[in-house]
Amino acid sequence: MVYIFAILIGVIAGLRAATPLAAISWAGYLGWIDFSGTQVSFIGHIITVLILTALAIAELVADQLPSTPSRKVPVQFGTRIVMGAIAGALLPGNWIIGLVLGAVGAVIGTYVGADIRSRLAKAFGRDLPAALIEDVVAVAGALLIVYLV
Repeated sequence: MVYIFAILIGVIAGLRAATPLAAISWAGYLGWIDFSGTQVSFIGHIITVLILTALAIAELVADQLPSTPSRKVPVQFGTRIVMGAIAGALLPGNWIIGLVLGAVGAVIGTYVGADIRSRLAKAFGRDLPAALIEDVVAVAGALLIVYLV
């Protein structure tokens, strides 16, 4: 089951790159995922939580700007794959499998997320409602995943 969560956290990275790491950091801080005694125990430290949360919030805001490039341009796409891979590797289980599955999930999330958002924006006649729905799905989905894992 943990490997399904690795794919799903990668999908979330395809929607919002910084959100999965912020959620995982919160999970460590709240004790939902035990990172104590590991090389990544810093992930649950309050300073890490605050930094990653600030980055995730900044991304949520930046995504609403008309000048924000498509998630499918190389830099944006690559960032989502890397963040999905890191997030997948941080979940309990074999970190190498989690890394690969998180990266695969990020590719899926990038393309499927872009398609769904485009369809929603078309249905609403503008992008903002679609973007806000995607924000809610990303944040709620990430928190649900790290809570259940």
